[in-house]
Amino acid sequence: MEEVVDGVAKMKIVDPSKKNRIQVSNTKKPLFFYVNLAKRYMQQHNEVELSALGMAIATVVTVAEILKNNGLAVEKKITTSTVDMKDDTRGRPIQKAKIEILLGKTANFDELMAAAAEERDAADGEDQS
Repeated sequence: MEEVVDGVAKMKIVDPSKKNRIQVSNTKKPLFFYVNLAKRYMQQHNEVELSALGMAIATVVTVAEILKNNGLAVEKKITTSTVDMKDDTRGRPIQKAKIEILLGKTANFDELMAAAAEERDAADGEDQS
């Protein structure tokens, strides 16, 4: 038990204020995994920051647009930059595009989420019969 406590004490949290950040990959998870995760983060923190590099940028933009088009989120801030990375195949540094999109809850976010939950519950009730 003592080793676990020591291990936790030595852990470095990169940025403890970024509990609401989702780093999106375009290969690891399906699109709606990120949409649903973003909804959960907005419920908990009132806003969510979507972040991606390179080819995953299109996924982040799509997730943000789905949330906005469904009336759940508003854009608060979009930041673009480049990040220096090491190219694994050639061993030389390369630059990758990076995007960060900060989304906040809309005024009727909670209503929409409650309505969606009721619809799910009603559908589940129909499945049971």
